Amino acid sequence: MSIDKPTALFFGSFNPIHIGHLCVAEYLVEFGGMDEVWFVVSPLNPLKDKATLLSDYARYEMAQEAIGQDTRFRVSDIEFHLARPSYTIDTLAHLSEKYPGRQFILTGGTDLLVSFHKWKNYEQILEHYKLLLYPRHGSDDHPLTKHSSVTLIDAPRIEISASFIRGAIKNKKSVRYFLPDAVYRLIDKYGYYL
Repeated sequence: MSIDKPTALFFGSFNPIHIGHLCVAEYLVEFGGMDEVWFVVSPLNPLKDKATLLSDYARYEMAQEAIGQDTRFRVSDIEFHLARPSYTIDTLAHLSEKYPGRQFILTGGTDLLVSFHKWKNYEQILEHYKLLLYPRHGSDDHPLTKHSSVTLIDAPRIEISASFIRGAIKNKKSVRYFLPDAVYRLIDKYGYYL
């Protein structure tokens, strides 16, 4: 079977998903040669603090609401059904087996390279998969940016973080324009991050 559908896998907690994530996804499809972008909602990142993490399905629902009916994007809960903690290499192997007609490409910010050596079997990821990375402040010159499996894209630099949004909400500051309308409404409705 020929592989002709380059599909970016955008892994993340999406706690919450925000306009920065969507801007990157749109850039990947419109300018980065991707057929689709799949937002893979991670149930628990072994390298992150879970104290401020909303439930899996709350974050999944926000991601679904964020993309709406846009057929260029898909939200995946695949990691909710795999062994935990979830590891990217296992998810990549599972998806590659399930969707043999797709070429899966790992995407994220260059800041993921800072801890990449701590990822399970990171050498296998570099050997078998491509990484398409967008610039994040302070990590553009990491040695792995020169690796043959890593491609840097010239996406606009959008320095919005989910932790900033959570902190702002907790301190009762407006972040309405940092979030897709549907996500803002869900956060407001359920009182998330207060």
